[in-house]
Amino acid sequence: MVNPGKRMHRLQAKLLALRHGPGAAILPPEITRIHMDFALKWNDGHFGPRKFWKSCLPRLKFWNPAIPMLVNRTSDQSAAAKMSIYFRQASLSSSTSPSDTPSALASRLSSLPLAQQPHSSTENEHPAPEPEEGERVVTIDMKNVHSDDILSEFLAKTGATLVHPTPDEQAEMRKVDELAERAAIDRAIRKKYLDDIRREERMLAIARQEAEAIKMANQ
Repeated sequence: MVNPGKRMHRLQAKLLALRHGPGAAILPPEITRIHMDFALKWNDGHFGPRKFWKSCLPRLKFWNPAIPMLVNRTSDQSAAAKMSIYFRQASLSSSTSPSDTPSALASRLSSLPLAQQPHSSTENEHPAPEPEEGERVVTIDMKNVHSDDILSEFLAKTGATLVHPTPDEQAEMRKVDELAERAAIDRAIRKKYLDDIRREERMLAIARQEAEAIKMANQ
């Protein structure tokens, strides 16, 4: 059983990894939702989108919980890989009402019957929809694009504000790194110890077999 100290350390490391890193950014209030379309497998130009989804999107969701972020995947590897970013129309920004907010949009979508509600899919059930009234959409072509380049274009087109760790968090991250390095050294030492024991056991087994063979030959 893992002791409470180790469990707390692992939990802290996971939380820090979720809070900081590629994708840790706060989106402007004009963004109403984000939609990603790409294939199930990584080949044929879909490696970058998959890595962005795995690495960056969880942090975007963490820092922007009110903005719906859906992923629609298809088994067609030849399909396009596209990100759609929906904005409120700039002409309406001066008269923004509560009904224009991302949380209000999510509320309207959740009021639909369950079968009609858009959701992330692995069967191409919900490709990127047309913008609603008062919305505009900006797209990013992700096919054959590295995840770092996808993120750079995303930050440029959204005007997101990067989130940087505080001094206390930086100290915690250094501590986590140090503990991880120490754990790796401890694992290497333990592995060498166990390898040495197994090697000695094999040598003893061979010696016993040889002794038994000599004994049988002399009978």
